[in-house]
This record gives sequence, structure tokens and C-alpha cells, in this order.
Amino acid sequence: MRLLHFSDDPKIVRFVPRPVRTPARRPPGREWLNGPLVWAIDEAHLALYLFPRDCPRILIWPTAMTTREDREFWFAGSAARMIAFVERSRLDELAEASIFRYELPHAEFVDLEDAGMWVSRAAVSPLRVDELTDLPGELRAADVELRLVDSFADIGGVFDCSLHASGIRLRNARAATRF
Repeated sequence: MRLLHFSDDPKIVRFVPRPVRTPARRPPGREWLNGPLVWAIDEAHLALYLFPRDCPRILIWPTAMTTREDREFWFAGSAARMIAFVERSRLDELAEASIFRYELPHAEFVDLEDAGMWVSRAAVSPLRVDELTDLPGELRAADVELRLVDSFADIGGVFDCSLHASGIRLRNARAATRF
């Protein structure tokens, strides 16, 4: 299994653990997740990070708990593995951006069993780095359908359905709607 980290910085030679910027409420015994860590994503979930760093996005995919009705409603006949929603105003940014995909050594990481996230308490050096210059093409290659919305309000209820929904950088949404 490949573990990856995405960045707009092409020159990272060592990933050093650092605390999260905004600590989250954690269950008892998991408070350490707000402490200094190196974060990685597994290859199956890399699509979550095939975007410019600050681009707000919501990705959905079916799970074992997904109902037929939710699948039909949200995927609307799409055969894609995932759907990514992005504000229409971000399309040019997405099309023009490039990011860097770092492959990290697996040995130091612990699986959080949450949407492909892994963490290490130790510093790690990347095994390799690749520049990705066609992010819409990378999304297609990952079997992700890109859907543009004027506002995330257009997909209200996405966090209440039986699909898995991951929202990233939603605080940067240009529209007034917040989740």
C-alpha cells in the first residue's frame, strides 16, 4: 500500500510532526491526534487531496451502509467511484494549479481507520515526489467525477445522507453557506 502526502511545496526533504492548526474534539484516549503528527493518505483516498491546498471541496462515495436511494440520488447514474463537488468559481484555479505528491514510507505510520488517514509521530523522509500538473485529469484517473456547484448550499443534505461525505477547507468557500 502506498501512503501519500500532497503539498504545494516541491522541496520537502523531511516531514516533521506538527500539531493541527485547529484542535478538534477527540474521544477519550485519542487526544494525541491534536498533537504533533505527520499526516498521510492512502492511495484509495488520494482523490481527497487532488486539489489546490485551500480549495474547498466535498467528496462523496458509497459505503456498506449506503442506501440504494441515496446512491441513485447523489450519483444520478454516474458510474464513478467518487463524486467531488467544487464551487464553479474555483474551476480555473483547479485547472491551472499544480501540486506535489510525496510518497512516504509505510513503516512509521498508524492507520486511523478513517477515510484513509494515517499518522506518524516520528519525522519521515519521502521516498519520492511527483509534480501533478493536470488535476482534473488526475481526478478522472482516480475514477472521480467532478461536479461544479455555484454554492455548497446547492448540495444541502449531503452530510445527512448514507454516503460517506468528506468536506475539506470548507471555511474557504466563497459562498455564504457554511456546514
